[in-house]
Amino acid sequence: MNLQPTTSNLPSRLKVCGLTKPDQIQELIAMKTDFLGFIFYEKSPRYVLNHLSLEELSSIDHQGKVGVFVNEEADIIVKVVQRADLNFVQLHGDESNDFIAELRQKLNPEVGIIKVIRIGSNTAENQNKITQILDLQPATCNLQPITYYLFDTDSKAFGGTGQQFDWNILNEFEIPLPYFLSGGISEDNICDVKTLKQQPFALDINSKFETEPGNKNIDSIKKFKTLYQQNK
Repeated sequence: MNLQPTTSNLPSRLKVCGLTKPDQIQELIAMKTDFLGFIFYEKSPRYVLNHLSLEELSSIDHQGKVGVFVNEEADIIVKVVQRADLNFVQLHGDESNDFIAELRQKLNPEVGIIKVIRIGSNTAENQNKITQILDLQPATCNLQPITYYLFDTDSKAFGGTGQQFDWNILNEFEIPLPYFLSGGISEDNICDVKTLKQQPFALDINSKFETEPGNKNIDSIKKFKTLYQQNK
């Protein structure tokens, strides 16, 4: 497999996920962070509704608010999206294509859908999983109910592990949509993104930039953002 990058450019867009604190959210907005991730999974230590109400989320003035859901009912997702004024729904569970199609019909057309593909340690299983997901999608991107994919490290907690999966597996596929890269991204491995033949649309960071779950280290995020912009 050829691991040489086809481009030296790193993605310019950044998503910070697992946000819970209003002051940190405003700092990230001031830094022109592209996507703000809010987790609506009750078992997560970053469950946003333990810290902020839907009305408070609605008042955040940003065009990249992402709600993260895990195997939630479609009607509940729609209600949360409407009340929190979310711009994107991130499906981080085992949602089927039929469920995604149903959700797409119920959501405002302007709300995007990000489908997460969780990558484990078994290479053969990962290849089969990615193949099945990609093969079931319509050939015409305009017919896709999904706006973006997101590749993350698999875990029982559905993300937030700070662990990196083997990014090389993504070079085995032609990914039909722009995608977010997640899973243990940090200053230590940012340059490894260049080995990906198909570059991510955006990077998604979370637990590597926290002092505790939901409490972000803003200075560390600023440093990281400067570093990867210098490497673009």
